[in-house]
Amino acid sequence: MGIFGALTTSVAGLRANSYALENISGNIANSQTTAFKRIDTSFTDLIPDTGTNAQLAGSVNAGSRSTNTIAGSVQSASVATYMAINGDGFFAVQKPGNVSDSTPIFDGVNKYTRRGDFSLDKNGYLVNGAGYYLQGVKIDPTTGNPAGSTPEVLRFQNDFLPSQATTKIDYRANLASYPLTADHQTAVPGSELLRPADYISNPRVLGTAATPFGNKAVAGNARNNAATTPVPISANTSLVTVAGTDSLTSGFANNDTLILKTSNAGTTTTHTIQFYTGAAPAPVAGTTFVQLDSVPPPTVGDLLAQIDTLTGNTNPASSVDANGVVTINSGVANDFTLAAGSSTTAVAAFQAMGFSGTLLGNRTGGGTAGTGIVIGSDNQTFLDQSIAGGATTAYDGNGAPVSLQFRWAKVESATLGGTDTWNLFYQTNASATGGQAAWVNVGTDFKFGPDGQMQPVIGQLTLTGLTVSGKSLGNVTMAFGTGGLTQFADTNGNVQVNQLQQDGYAAGQLKSVSVSNEGRVVGSYSNGRNIDLAEVSIATFNGANFLKRIDGGAFEVTNESGEALYGKGGSISGSSLESSNTDIADEFTKLIITQQAYSANTKVITTTNTMVQDLLNVMR
Repeated sequence: MGIFGALTTSVAGLRANSYALENISGNIANSQTTAFKRIDTSFTDLIPDTGTNAQLAGSVNAGSRSTNTIAGSVQSASVATYMAINGDGFFAVQKPGNVSDSTPIFDGVNKYTRRGDFSLDKNGYLVNGAGYYLQGVKIDPTTGNPAGSTPEVLRFQNDFLPSQATTKIDYRANLASYPLTADHQTAVPGSELLRPADYISNPRVLGTAATPFGNKAVAGNARNNAATTPVPISANTSLVTVAGTDSLTSGFANNDTLILKTSNAGTTTTHTIQFYTGAAPAPVAGTTFVQLDSVPPPTVGDLLAQIDTLTGNTNPASSVDANGVVTINSGVANDFTLAAGSSTTAVAAFQAMGFSGTLLGNRTGGGTAGTGIVIGSDNQTFLDQSIAGGATTAYDGNGAPVSLQFRWAKVESATLGGTDTWNLFYQTNASATGGQAAWVNVGTDFKFGPDGQMQPVIGQLTLTGLTVSGKSLGNVTMAFGTGGLTQFADTNGNVQVNQLQQDGYAAGQLKSVSVSNEGRVVGSYSNGRNIDLAEVSIATFNGANFLKRIDGGAFEVTNESGEALYGKGGSISGSSLESSNTDIADEFTKLIITQQAYSANTKVITTTNTMVQDLLNVMR
């Protein structure tokens, strides 16, 4: 090489920097193109073969250097089908070879892109802004897993989603250790429990043996008499107060009353005990008169005997112990309530006996053997002795919805010497009357230990022949899990339902699709269901920077890139788009450098031209 070699080298430098300028201009032009990958310029020196003492700087050649593996920033987007890849990988896409009757015909050649601005077209395809159609793998609706591994062009049409009958209910809840039922009375142990004696048809689990009636003892508080040196009251204590004597500290007065109600098998009878002085009142049905000014005056023991007569109690008799505590026994014939009348003297005398408010004496046990159902006639009693356990909409085989409601009733309590035990019911007929079944017991006693956990654990059970409002749902599994049901204190006295979910649904039409962050295309149906329809395929390449670039931000496979690999690409972000990886500031800097290099090469050409002119002048 010589002077003319320098001239041609400078021309090569102009050409190389022009090439670099073209790449820079393309990068700047596409700085706002979705997922665009900039092209950098790589300069390569060209060295002639010379001896070691005659080495030259040589010429230059320019080539492109891809940045396919450099991701742009991910920005959120408002379109649900837009998506961006976090990490390596490309969307697998195809472009139609032609169109027939407005339907694209694909040539089967896969292309690859990072451009994720896909939208649903009129034919149900997901197409990006450059006209490429998304590929993926359909989801098996039964298993929820991809049905295969080979990607295909995805198409989502407005088909109906067939209905699915309810086959399983997942239920998790905490049952209040003391349920605040309508019948509960905080001061009366056991009043919160379901009481079989109150039912025509005992709703306990089918086959539960009937329990004979037992006595209920209602004890008052210890009281002293009105003696000069007070001592505990006794059966001989007079009901009429006389200071310094064995009498109540506040006795009954003329026209005071006690109201006693007895009930049995749903029938309630009201008895009035009325105190009087002077002439005896005319007889009144349902009223028992007690003369206060008789000689001797009536005693506490006389009054207790009269109460036992009215309640039908024979054993054990109501009594007063040595500490002045009055105990009224229900016996086994009737339940009872007892309260003072409205006069202040009656209330004071009742308190002087150790009582206040209304006494409740419900016999223990009673009722028929367990039938496993609540009949219409017992519906209100059941509602008063149970608490709501949540509700859900279930579906029969035709997709018809039914309202499935649950209630819990506590049937035994550890505070009464038993084991905390609950029964679960579902409503089968909201309009049941008479002997028709209104609620059905699921047929299991749920028992809880002192730690609030089930003992034993009941993981699941089957609701056999589940029928609601005349619609049959067949056999439905109800799953609680190992710790799904607990019994802890709850200030509201309610059931805290943590999960109540069933797997059935009505038929529905596809309304829209979106892309989840798990890379799945999710269909939203008119029945409210969201179903995974397909999984977006992400392809990776061992030589991603050797892919061949084509229009629309897409690439083709080359020998240098290797074939597409699936299953180990990056993750997908839904409702997002990847920006161009072009940095305007960086491109402007390269633009200044390229301009200076280009100008420098022109200076070399000018200098070389001057030297050639000097050489030609030698010949003149």
